[in-house]
Amino acid sequence: MKALEFGLILFGVLLNAGAQLLLKAGTRAIGQFDFSMANAWPIGLKVASNPHIIGGLSCYVISVVVWILALSRVEVSIAYPMLSIGYVVNAGLAWWLFGEAVTPMRLVGIGIIMLGVLLVAKS
Repeated sequence: MKALEFGLILFGVLLNAGAQLLLKAGTRAIGQFDFSMANAWPIGLKVASNPHIIGGLSCYVISVVVWILALSRVEVSIAYPMLSIGYVVNAGLAWWLFGEAVTPMRLVGIGIIMLGVLLVAKS
């Protein structure tokens, strides 16, 4: 895999991970809610006007464009497993930003994921 190809994949993955973190920040600001007809309008307005959620959705849109560029250069069977890098990034940043737990069992799982990504990248 060439550096440009890996860079596109990594950039797309990081945008996707950033989108998840922004969406989480947005939902933390809004609070827990249920979808129902009674709260569809007030919750819909809060979601549609929340800057974190708007930023997260924007990151998703950009990540799709970057991902399409990557897929034009790399086989999907190689590119798609690289999305799992986002699990690692999100686990670390969720711990740092939101205080979410990263248990030893999660760390083992993350290690296994990284080993798999390394094997795919070397293939």
